[in-house]
Amino acid sequence: MKHYIGSSNPMRGQFSPRAPYSAQHFAWTFADGVGTITLNRPDRKNPLTFDSYAELRDLFNSLKYASDVKAVVVAGEGGNFCSGGDVHDIIGPLTRMTMPELLEFTRMTGDLVKAMRGCPQPVIGAIDGVCAGAGAMMALACDIRYGTSATKTAFLFTRVGLAGADMGACALLPRVIGQGRASELLFTGRSMSADEGLAWGFFNALHTSAELLGKAQALARDLAQGPTFAHGMTKTMLSQEWAMTIEQAIEAEAQAQAICMQTQDFRRAYEAFAAKQKPVFQGD
Repeated sequence: MKHYIGSSNPMRGQFSPRAPYSAQHFAWTFADGVGTITLNRPDRKNPLTFDSYAELRDLFNSLKYASDVKAVVVAGEGGNFCSGGDVHDIIGPLTRMTMPELLEFTRMTGDLVKAMRGCPQPVIGAIDGVCAGAGAMMALACDIRYGTSATKTAFLFTRVGLAGADMGACALLPRVIGQGRASELLFTGRSMSADEGLAWGFFNALHTSAELLGKAQALARDLAQGPTFAHGMTKTMLSQEWAMTIEQAIEAEAQAQAICMQTQDFRRAYEAFAAKQKPVFQGD
């Protein structure tokens, strides 16, 4: 299995077929069709740096070409998910940048969210402990989120003098938890408790810290064994239909489903049903 990523400037990554990918700023493991990304700076609650932002963006972009990866889990090490941008490695340098440099940075951070939303694989977040700032946006960019009773999620951009509009927060968060709840969190920067997150639909389920990663990986393995071409179509339509009328969405889904009916997985499902067996999907 190979993943190819190249980037000379961390703010300008691109897919490169020349160099095999290997993680430098987080942990990457792969088994049973599931890739697991683990943010691994536990001594500082797994903050992001310029380089880790760029590498994560490039990895998710490269997943468009990694047909062996069927689902992805994103987690953090040491009982926390991610504390956001590193205060010393990112926040300090930002105060000394020019406007073009700042815009290059903010576009790069948004590109990470776009890459997570744009890769065809379902992305499952295993969110424990601190989940703040850019970490909260990474969690929000996941397709499915599991938390724990200890998870505290904060879109704390206003706490550092910035707008709550960051990395797509004003578009994504209201769609997940509702406009009023999102407005409160984005204006105040307060933490959303795990129970609130579950009740509001931010979390799909809560598990113990000991079970969290295993539960997320088990779901990812189940999805990896499913019709992965069709899963990619589902993810695409979930994203694209935000900007469609009902009539446009119904037509788009008719076309999407007709494409899926051309796949071998659709034929396998029928043949397995006829034989009273469980289908073995292969993603083609």
